[in-house]
Amino acid sequence: MFRSRLAWAYLLFVALVWALGEAVGERRWPTLLLAYAPPLLWLLPAPFVLLWTLARRRGVAVALAGALLAAWGAQLLHWRAQSPGTLRVLTYNVGRGGLGSAERLAETIGSADADIVLLQESNFYRPEDLGVIRAALPGYRMVKAYEVTTLTRLPVLDSAWYDLPANNRDVLLTRLRWQGQDLNVVNAHLGTVTVSSLLKGDLARLQRTRTARLGQVKVLERIAVGAGEGALLLGGDLNTPPRGQLYRRMQTAFGPDAHDLAGRGPGWTFPSLKVRIDHVLSRDLTPTRTQVLNVPGSDHLPLLVEYR
Repeated sequence: MFRSRLAWAYLLFVALVWALGEAVGERRWPTLLLAYAPPLLWLLPAPFVLLWTLARRRGVAVALAGALLAAWGAQLLHWRAQSPGTLRVLTYNVGRGGLGSAERLAETIGSADADIVLLQESNFYRPEDLGVIRAALPGYRMVKAYEVTTLTRLPVLDSAWYDLPANNRDVLLTRLRWQGQDLNVVNAHLGTVTVSSLLKGDLARLQRTRTARLGQVKVLERIAVGAGEGALLLGGDLNTPPRGQLYRRMQTAFGPDAHDLAGRGPGWTFPSLKVRIDHVLSRDLTPTRTQVLNVPGSDHLPLLVEYR
């Protein structure tokens, strides 16, 4: 049965990595690393394993199964049917305008034709940039906290903002009116797990950032419970890959990830590391299409989601 130990070892390795990342990711620092590592890492050995098994004419099917499992886990094989929606939501970490002009950012936002725009890191290096963006978007109302901003063409009923523990970021809740019903929109920017701290031997800092994120997710859970009547939507730079315990907790509180139900491909929103860390989750809304807009202007790419 085990005609190629290398092929079986690779298949079992990929299965174990994904099982641990999904089931216990973020519980302890070793599995936290599995959850946060770019998923393409597990696909890198595949060509070498396949070539080895082809050369030996042993274990090719097992090696191929390992490669397909890694590709599936990286969502390279992800494909969902898509159709136009009647509600368009754009989330975009604009990086404080450090990599693009306000005019370029405004053009990107305007061309998305979104009913709701969720900006993170909107405390611009040039304070006048937000005014430039707002002036370029007539018909949008603006609700702002310290670091996140929500722009919308829908009627605004009220809003509130919440501080996130252990950093200078915040969460903005805006209650809107859409198709005769309340729509509670949460715009969030969660802290980052400093995986790089492990390379410097600073395990304590890694643990602190993990603990801080746990507290931040608890804030989101309380907001979800207290949101009241109407549909609920969470969008933003959640700094969370689509796996692990905290990701599942956010899905439990706010509903499924739009990309899972209406996306295609891996949906990388942070292209330098080939990871998807910007999300839109919702309950009582049906996603019909998601797309990552490949435009310059930030280290993140904007994510556009359509709902009905």
